[in-house]
Amino acid sequence: MTTVLLVHTVPLWRASLASLLCAGPDIEVRTAEHGAIRDALGGPAPDVLLTDLDCPGALDVLDEVKTVTAPHGGPYPLAVLTRSDRPRGLRRAYEAGALGYIDKYRPVDDLSEVMHKLADGGRHIDESLAFSLLQVADMPLSPRELSVLSLAEGGDTVAGIAARLHLTPGTVRNYLAAAIRKSGARNRLDAIRRAKEAGWI
Repeated sequence: MTTVLLVHTVPLWRASLASLLCAGPDIEVRTAEHGAIRDALGGPAPDVLLTDLDCPGALDVLDEVKTVTAPHGGPYPLAVLTRSDRPRGLRRAYEAGALGYIDKYRPVDDLSEVMHKLADGGRHIDESLAFSLLQVADMPLSPRELSVLSLAEGGDTVAGIAARLHLTPGTVRNYLAAAIRKSGARNRLDAIRRAKEAGWI
């Protein structure tokens, strides 16, 4: 029996995904909302953690997952439901150590097999996500540099970005300078253009 802890903020989607997973052989599903992962881990340890990168607060879920430890001392096997046009989420999942990358547009008939494979220590990457994952794995910018560049792309000033991210203006300028340097750009606008073309923002 493989136990999956499904973390999702939207009750209807959470219940639907749980029902779909339970239809597979030898799958037990427990559910949790964002912010309640630690409480959900209070009983018998799950074999796999599963979340949806389109779920509100999904990136916070990834950060939360990094703070919990499985009984054997390592991280819990993490799987994410996603799409190939979500490079930022893929990047964050990659950094969180996700072992399973499941395309939301794939057939659902072998979803339980993927959960069993991850529970047994394997990895899974849907072919449709492989190229996007390679791109984000090679992306030179840090999550903070991406956040700053994304806000700059939206028209925020340095002072505005600093206020939104609770940073000093000098720190924001440093992140922008690093993003420009790492992307090989000439200036901020060129860095934004390159990041958009690469699908990073």
